[in-house]
Amino acid sequence: MKFYRLLIALALILCSCNAQRNVLYLQNIESGAESAVAENSIIRIKPLDQIKIVVNSKNPELAIPFNSSSNYNALTGSVVSNTTGTESSIQTFTVDSEGYVTMPIIGKVKCAGLTREELAKNIENLIRNGGYIQDPNVNVRFASLTLSILGEVSKPGRYDIRNDQITIFEALALAGDMTIYGSRNDVLVVREKEGKNIVTTLDLRSPEVFNSPCYYLEQNDVVIVNPNKYKAATSEINQNRSFWISLTSTAISLATFLTVIL
Repeated sequence: MKFYRLLIALALILCSCNAQRNVLYLQNIESGAESAVAENSIIRIKPLDQIKIVVNSKNPELAIPFNSSSNYNALTGSVVSNTTGTESSIQTFTVDSEGYVTMPIIGKVKCAGLTREELAKNIENLIRNGGYIQDPNVNVRFASLTLSILGEVSKPGRYDIRNDQITIFEALALAGDMTIYGSRNDVLVVREKEGKNIVTTLDLRSPEVFNSPCYYLEQNDVVIVNPNKYKAATSEINQNRSFWISLTSTAISLATFLTVIL
């Protein structure tokens, strides 16, 4: 009797260990372990992104022509009202398919592949070197920056990205983390690149996830958390159960109908 109890206890321990391995993140990693941050971890501007660009100066009137939504008459040089820097005056630019935006005065500016700070510095240099403003200060920010999280998470949906850097773990936190049925070793990231959809599989149980090009997410990425085998099996059982219940109900209705008419 004691032998059987020992076997049962051992089986329960093994099952518990196996269940723990299925739900824990970053297993077999030592405390204090270091991992280099990828150089391209900062979100970079892509074609069709929407960005807001504001040019400022110590002399606000000099900056008005570059903020095209301001009430500035380019022919007369007169200003109807000075709204530079206010939220209502910030124009949204859409990056074209070749990666450029067309700004007032300085024309087309290359954006794709740059961070917000890099683009701001480039615009400042163009304005300064063109002799328009000696002390330009340019602020660039994204007008819309989102990613989608689907599958076995608490709150699937589309989420706004508030920072210029976001990891796969931070994205899952936005969606309320994975459910207990989420497969930690089968998380997909779908990323559009050069007109193609690239799918990368992440194993969030392994420290190797830090080395993945999709550990740091980009705008418009789609994160898909696949169900584990237990959820898949449960779903199949429920489908089969629904089929047999439906079949039995149909048979009973048919038998009742035949009894009535006969």
